[in-house]
Amino acid sequence: MKKILAIILLVIFLITTFYYLIIYYVPYSEGVRSGELIKISSKGVLFKTLEGEISQGISGAQIFKFSVESNKESVVNNLKELQGKYVKVTYIERFGSFFWLGDTKYFITDVVQENSPHFNNFKQKNND
Repeated sequence: MKKILAIILLVIFLITTFYYLIIYYVPYSEGVRSGELIKISSKGVLFKTLEGEISQGISGAQIFKFSVESNKESVVNNLKELQGKYVKVTYIERFGSFFWLGDTKYFITDVVQENSPHFNNFKQKNND
């Protein structure tokens, strides 16, 4: 009886470990998005996670919600500096997430400031 219980516990442990490894280390997709960085905040009671939003349209109708891992300090600092500006973010999408990592499946790996295409068109029209 003890041997069967030990085998069942070992199988449960291996399945749980495999699930965690797949969720954390195997990206579902990778990509780049751009828009105005409208929100960056630290959320949570026991586990603080960094969450943000990018507006991808003029009216704010398309919102891209993302999370940032706490070990990405340079990304966190860049996001805080670029609040309210037009940015391009590189992200990975995971199959799922754990509550201590973030609220979304999208995790930012890099962020850079970009020129807004909306204002470029406005400037070009005024210069003509």
